[in-house]
This record gives sequence, C-alpha cells and structure tokens, in this order.
Amino acid sequence: MTTTTLTARALLLDMDGTIVNSDAVVERCWRRWAEEHGLDADEALKVVHGRQGYATMAVLLPDRPMELNHEDNRRMLEAETADIDGVVPVPGAPAFMAALAGLPHALVTSADRALSDARMGAAGLPMPAVRVTAESVGASKPDPEGFLKGAAELGFDARDCVVFEDSEAGITAGKAAGMRVVGVGPRAAAHAPDVAVADLTRVRVQAAPDGGILLTITEG
Repeated sequence: MTTTTLTARALLLDMDGTIVNSDAVVERCWRRWAEEHGLDADEALKVVHGRQGYATMAVLLPDRPMELNHEDNRRMLEAETADIDGVVPVPGAPAFMAALAGLPHALVTSADRALSDARMGAAGLPMPAVRVTAESVGASKPDPEGFLKGAAELGFDARDCVVFEDSEAGITAGKAAGMRVVGVGPRAAAHAPDVAVADLTRVRVQAAPDGGILLTITEG
C-alpha cells in the first residue's frame, strides 16, 4: 500500500457515498422512478450519483421538458427525506468527522437542506457549520459552483482546499474548481481522483503546526 500526505487549509466534503452510505435509499427511489418512465433501472443507477435529481433526469430523458424534471425532483427529495432505512456512516466517517472538529471544513452536497439534515442525523454525524446544499447553487455538479462557494464561505482559495468525493460528477466538479480530490469508495477510483481510498478508515486527519490540515492517506 502507498501512503500519501496532503496539506490543506480547508476540506470540502460531499455527503452521499463519501461520509454517508445512502445507497439503499437511492437505489429504492431511483429504481421506482426509472421503472415509472420505462427506463432500465440498472443503467439509470450508473448516472444518478453526485448530481441533483433534475440534472440526472435530464441526462436520462434528454428530450423531456426541464419543468417536469424539477417537479419530479421535488417529489424525489420528499421521498428520499422520508426514507432513512439503511442510511449509515461510511466506515471511518465518525472518527474522521470528530477529527475535523475545530478545523475548517464544509459540506458540499447535491441534497437539499432537509435531506442533508435527515441523512446526517440518521448516520449520527455532526453537521458542519458551513454547508452548501441544492438551494445554495444555480448549477448541479459536475459544475464546480458548489465547491467554489464552499471555499469562499470558509475564506480560502480553491488551491488551498481538498475535496472528498465518491462520484464521477463530484470528482469532475472538484477538479474543475482547481482543487485536489480524494476519491472515497468503490466508484471513485475509476474517475481519476488525485488519491483514492476504499473508505475513511484510510484517512488520518491532524492539525498542522501552521494551523492547516495534515492528511495522511493510505491508498487502496
């Protein structure tokens, strides 16, 4: 195994698939939606991760009016918020988040505030003081807007931030923002993050002597 050390001034964390495992809910809700629209559910599930729901629907049904996607997205968010069965922390996430207490970090998620409250609560993880949710941005990942906004709210340049992400859309967004990206979980390595780990048990967080953040990462 290879050990990599990264230094940062702030960390920007995706939620689903990165610190919270919500795959069971995502699969239930999106399979139902795909079947309602005559789509292959297995193929649909390959593109749902990382994006806001309306953006996923636009990929899957490119000729469909966007207002219908936004209507379905609202219903999807309500269904996902009400369903927390099987929502658990990603291995290592509780210790990872505890180590970040007092260090600059933000949640940058495609979920809205209600869904992020529900899933972070179900996983037993502390909500960062700074979070960028669906309501905060005009464009979904892979657009970098969310990560750039998170960095700005924390008061740091993009080059001083490290992103933690699991999806192609999220990794693309982090790179487009000019940030280094740590890929987490089974989906991440295929999308060329700077470093890839199986889960957060492979990441050690420490306060650096200069006030920054020192990450010791065991790849794999």
